[in-house]
Amino acid sequence: MPSRYGPPIDVQLRQLTKVAVMYHEQGVRQAQIADALGLSQAKVSRLLKRAAQLGVVRTTVSIAPGLHTELEGELERAFGLAEAVIVDVEDDADEAEQIAAIGGAGAAYLETAFTGADRVGIASWSQTLLATVDRMRPAVNPTVSEVVQLLGGIGVPEVQTQAQRLASELARMLGGQAYYVQAPGVVADRGTRDSLLREPGLQAVMERWRELTAAVVGIGSIDPSDLLAESGNAFDASDRETLLADGAVGDICHRVFRLDGSAIEGDVDARTISIPIDDFRRIPRRIGIAGGERKIGPVRGALAGGWVTTLITDARTAEQLIA
Repeated sequence: MPSRYGPPIDVQLRQLTKVAVMYHEQGVRQAQIADALGLSQAKVSRLLKRAAQLGVVRTTVSIAPGLHTELEGELERAFGLAEAVIVDVEDDADEAEQIAAIGGAGAAYLETAFTGADRVGIASWSQTLLATVDRMRPAVNPTVSEVVQLLGGIGVPEVQTQAQRLASELARMLGGQAYYVQAPGVVADRGTRDSLLREPGLQAVMERWRELTAAVVGIGSIDPSDLLAESGNAFDASDRETLLADGAVGDICHRVFRLDGSAIEGDVDARTISIPIDDFRRIPRRIGIAGGERKIGPVRGALAGGWVTTLITDARTAEQLIA
């Protein structure tokens, strides 16, 4: 027969609710709750766990302004990325401001990305990567063992220092040893490339390419950036015409690909001094840092072809990639 005073109180439910209120709302420590209620601390811990299972306690995450957790998840699922990092850029931002914002996000990511035993490759001639390393803070303890250039870094003397600064500054920020590719990125013919690749210095770098655990790269368009154009390592007009006729949309370390991500091989590829495609794809973590209207096609091709496993970009670029 039902009680005239209503349903009996569930003693355990009352107890776990009291514990949950004290812990989550009043900020009382578990040890203090145990003392106050005459319980063991293990019992308090079990009650809190049970409160979560029953829905008495529900966890919600309040996303801070400027973070794009949901959009990052969409991008990761759409392209099979291990991780996407998205940063806000003002609607009226010019290309330099976009590069600065993406570089800031890249810097924050790279400062905490490595373990101490990582061997990291870095591309040359990227304005976005320069913006990234310029915004990094030096690590208190080494987080990588070495930083290796992935593409020929010799060019016009006035800007050659920029390519070398990329590797040297990243190595300084992360506490590793820098290794350079003492050759141009593109040479006149395949014979010249093959001759240079037989040099002991380049042979040693090529060995290091095969031991990399991570790579940090920009994603280039076929029309070169100002830095690349000034370096003397850009594809010339004839090469660009040939590549565009074959469907080229972008490149990573001068390895050129189409919108579907497929690599374009041929004369230009045979004259390039850069990490081979197979060696690059074997690197477990391949971090691409790029964004902006000019990079939509190149980034889409890089994602479609699985060239990068992590993408750091801006929100507008991410939205267009999803759309």
